[in-house]
Amino acid sequence: MPRRHWRSGALGIAAALALAVPAVTPADATVPAADGSPMILWAPDKVVTYSYDGQVYTDFGMRLIATTDPVEIRSTRTSYDDPILSEWLSPTGARTLPDDLVMSDFTGLTGFADLTITRVDSGQQVGEMDLDVCLNGYSQRIRPDAPARSPFPHGCPWNPYTLGSVMGIEAGYASPLVQQWDNNLMLQPGRYDVTATLAPAYAEFFGIAAADAQRTTRLVVKKDGGGRYRPAPAPQGEPAVPAAHEPSGESAGVATGPTPDLRSLPAFGVGLNRKGTLLRFAATVWNAGTSPLVVDGFRVEGEDRMDAYQYFFDADGNQTGYQQVGEMHWHAQNHRHWHFEDFARYRLLDEDLGEAVASGKRSFCLANTDAVDYTLEGADWHPDNTDLSTACGGRDALSVREVLAAGSGDTYLQHRYGQAFPIKDIPDGTYWIAVEANPVHTGGTRNLIESDYANNDSLRKIRITTDKHGDRKVKAFQVGIVEEPVGR
Repeated sequence: MPRRHWRSGALGIAAALALAVPAVTPADATVPAADGSPMILWAPDKVVTYSYDGQVYTDFGMRLIATTDPVEIRSTRTSYDDPILSEWLSPTGARTLPDDLVMSDFTGLTGFADLTITRVDSGQQVGEMDLDVCLNGYSQRIRPDAPARSPFPHGCPWNPYTLGSVMGIEAGYASPLVQQWDNNLMLQPGRYDVTATLAPAYAEFFGIAAADAQRTTRLVVKKDGGGRYRPAPAPQGEPAVPAAHEPSGESAGVATGPTPDLRSLPAFGVGLNRKGTLLRFAATVWNAGTSPLVVDGFRVEGEDRMDAYQYFFDADGNQTGYQQVGEMHWHAQNHRHWHFEDFARYRLLDEDLGEAVASGKRSFCLANTDAVDYTLEGADWHPDNTDLSTACGGRDALSVREVLAAGSGDTYLQHRYGQAFPIKDIPDGTYWIAVEANPVHTGGTRNLIESDYANNDSLRKIRITTDKHGDRKVKAFQVGIVEEPVGR
């Protein structure tokens, strides 16, 4: 999600859960025509919102509008040692963003706009912030002749080891300048003038006229009756539907067309529990292939397990075959949904790459939690199951479909007991967190069919020490030039 950098004033930023719509007084019945600007900034005359225990959630009604053509930006990095390179696919051809506009991560255009808030009755400026703007907001069609749907993804990637992203605004669509779910302000009831200004370097690069690069709106904050408020979660779409019946044989047809390609990203968010006895981390396995990974499970009568089948598809999405690839089991301890067995393996290796500790994590509910690289050919920009609310079925399920879409990854945080590495009895020293997708079993076999088995592993170097007070510490060595956000 985009960052906000507050420079002054009594304002705070915290993450909210999803989008809510403020009361807006339009500046005009129609959007003003732009003088050749491919993208313009728009704002209503007035926005009315409410304060809940001093907290205000609003996007100020401000929108970025793509005028005559889509505004599309593709960003990639060749390796973790290289900076992110971004291209605007302009109507006259691809244009690379200059060095001074290089994105610091994939969450949005760095320093795209500046926003100030001034209290009307006193004239006091109570806050100013730099905005890193993600164009993939919850966009709205604002012209009747605009395309029926926007093709662009919802939101920008947050994983520090993302490899590529696509963001944009469809022609005739408007996208929020500020994402409301990420905008919790501490504002007292009253009237405020809010002015947004696009950074001159971006305005020049995109060819946005000065008249289209700044807007001011009146924010009216009213007092509510108290209590706590959080915007309602945004809908995540319908769960994927499994095949109606279990196949009669172990396999049928072959994977002659596109196939998944499972890879693992470096472990991140490395830390210890309070006692210093468990090593925790986040791990992502993603699909870099040209086809989704589709695994259907079918309930074995009278048992809390399912037979699992991987399905294959041609380039047009038509099913061409399937193969039995293992089992799903009902995870009763704390997840309480169906897990596919042996999708990944986590191990702590010593300095010489010998196994020191193995994670107790053995089974997984597949979900598209992360957009890892949407610049890949065939990447699905609108995958289902982007959180766990729809993913892996209840205990009474007769069948379950679990999908990892092309370009997306599944991240697990190792915070549950039995998943993190127990390190109480291992000595201080240098270690490696090893994440293996589609792990090798005894005898050299793997469960899932994919196009390349040579890229399934990742290693993250760490060092475990004990200070003079007897407290254990862990340091994760930096991967290339990637800087992991604090607290993520």
